[in-house]
Amino acid sequence: MRAILSGLHQKKKKQELEFELIDVPGSFDQLRVTFLETTSLATITFPVTKVIDNNLVRVRVDPEQLQFKAFDQSEFTWQMFFAFEANSERVILQVESEYLSDRHQLSLTSYYQFNSDSEGMATFNIHTKQSEDEFSINSVNLLNDQLQITGYNRINGQPIVDQKVILKSRHSDANLSYPTDKGSLRGMFNVSIPLSDLPTDSVEDVYIQYMIGTREINQHLILARSLAGQNTQAVLPGGRMVLIEKNYHNGIVIKEFPAPSFGEKLGAVPQKFQSVWGLGKTIQDKLNLQRMRWLFKSGHRPFEQPTIVFESFGGRQVSDSPYAIYRLFSELYPGFNFVWSIDRSVKGFCKANNIPYVIRRTSKWVRTLEKATYWISNARFPAWVKKPNYVTYIQTWHGTPLKKLGLDIENVSMPGTTTSKYHANFVKEANRWDALVSPNDYSTQIFRSAFGFNNQILKVGYPRNDELINSSTSDIEELKVKLGIPLDKKVVLYAPTYRDNQFAEKGKYTFELPFSLDDFKQQFGEDTVLILRMHYLIANALDISDYTDFVYDFSSHPDISDLYLVSDMLITDYSSVFFDYAYLKRPILFYPYDYHLYKDELRGFYLNYEKDLPGAIANNETELLAGVADCLKQPDMSNDKQFMKFYDRFCAIDDGLSSLKVVNYVVHQIEKNG
Repeated sequence: MRAILSGLHQKKKKQELEFELIDVPGSFDQLRVTFLETTSLATITFPVTKVIDNNLVRVRVDPEQLQFKAFDQSEFTWQMFFAFEANSERVILQVESEYLSDRHQLSLTSYYQFNSDSEGMATFNIHTKQSEDEFSINSVNLLNDQLQITGYNRINGQPIVDQKVILKSRHSDANLSYPTDKGSLRGMFNVSIPLSDLPTDSVEDVYIQYMIGTREINQHLILARSLAGQNTQAVLPGGRMVLIEKNYHNGIVIKEFPAPSFGEKLGAVPQKFQSVWGLGKTIQDKLNLQRMRWLFKSGHRPFEQPTIVFESFGGRQVSDSPYAIYRLFSELYPGFNFVWSIDRSVKGFCKANNIPYVIRRTSKWVRTLEKATYWISNARFPAWVKKPNYVTYIQTWHGTPLKKLGLDIENVSMPGTTTSKYHANFVKEANRWDALVSPNDYSTQIFRSAFGFNNQILKVGYPRNDELINSSTSDIEELKVKLGIPLDKKVVLYAPTYRDNQFAEKGKYTFELPFSLDDFKQQFGEDTVLILRMHYLIANALDISDYTDFVYDFSSHPDISDLYLVSDMLITDYSSVFFDYAYLKRPILFYPYDYHLYKDELRGFYLNYEKDLPGAIANNETELLAGVADCLKQPDMSNDKQFMKFYDRFCAIDDGLSSLKVVNYVVHQIEKNG
């Protein structure tokens, strides 16, 4: 027998869930549905309130009963279990799902959604403590020379009245206001705004104003999903264009500007030839891949001299823990052979620093990998790279896990694979590693479960962090001079994570700093500078040309440890950089401006983000500026209990000898194997 969540019916402030029953036994009684909350393990049971027929029943639930204030919890994920008595036996079935709901607003700061997990089982997700400044809509389109927006006109059954959509200009104080109409669907509103009303060369943020009860509400309009499937461009008479974009908090932005001229369109013609060239290169790459596979299948014998191949981030860099190990190896054992596996883009760096290298995906690369006796990497090699049985493969990994990894990712949404294939490939690759470097007990446990890893773990700390522990004050001053950072100013480092939803279209990424540089400079610019470390995919989307005396963009700097050392505090969000930065015992401020959206729609976390962090959380720009001021007043966190609790858990291996321990491990293997 199976129980499937198949529908939802709103009954005032309660929700009536509809369940389809398949392969029902002859008779049953005491029907009920038990909800199990996956974090707190709390349970609550609701009786079946209506039997439509022998295969369809309904249960009425009150979402207010499915959230509680204990443990300071703000996110609730409930699994559902259908229970009944049949032939004197108790039967319990986990409920599957064929029903996925949109966001349903319970209050200004909470909403729920029905989803399904990676196994197709139903989940009821409740989210509280969301921002009061945001109103989520269903769609936004440019159709028939109009901006058309749809959304809900009720909050948990309570009607929203006097709804108006307001366009606020960024370039002036002008506002345009438009009342909403009833939509084509019950409980929905629609608003149509003539594009001819838009001022020339304008950028408009979109807000909504309404009454609920006796209270007037003003909020940003946001679209929690991507703009995929929406009509986001329109050409107006007179050679004008209108474009819909989303800003950093998913707020809707409308831009009016001149359409491309004939000359600009003509200038785009070479790009079409570039596309043809790109297609040819793709075909060439596929043929080369087939050749690589064939070369790896050829027999090889190891070099007589111990040879160690290093690789960092798939050859894109010479950096991170493999580079720290390489530098110490070169100093202590220059008689061994060392070779870096690199992309062509890194060739200049290697030549300038006298680093031996081989270009990836060449015949020489295959030969070098297959004849080497040790591989040291911080990421995965392609699955088609054959590992000979005489190779010892040491995986340093590249960070303490914050976001779910490998087998712990329940639902993998990547092109060209499925969740089961991704899991199987991950386990297969991980168990090619003979040894895996771990920075702490927390990571060791996750590596075992997430990677399905059964081989040796070297819990020695990350070699890349030795520099943080061993650098002196004079070393830091030399770094500042080298980077061109004033010695007489404090340094704030902003290093956010890359967001999957910053992808706009192939080859293009969008990003807007989630705070005002003008406000930041006004408050701190006199004695402080800001350095940025953005993801390489979006670094080029930033324009800081008006702030060259205050903002320094080091997104392309190869060694992020240099940036840790020269900074007095760190601002981040979901990036695991804070695990490393904590070794310095300097203040860390968290600015997760899209926390609920990011956690729900992109990736899960291992830590309780609201409880386990080594610093304060700023939820908006006002709190961010206040938090920076507080952090700059307290440069040393050694006496902060919350910070040191985190330090003792994640940074306890702080002797600055991690690189040496890995080097000694390899040398021991070389001696043991003769």
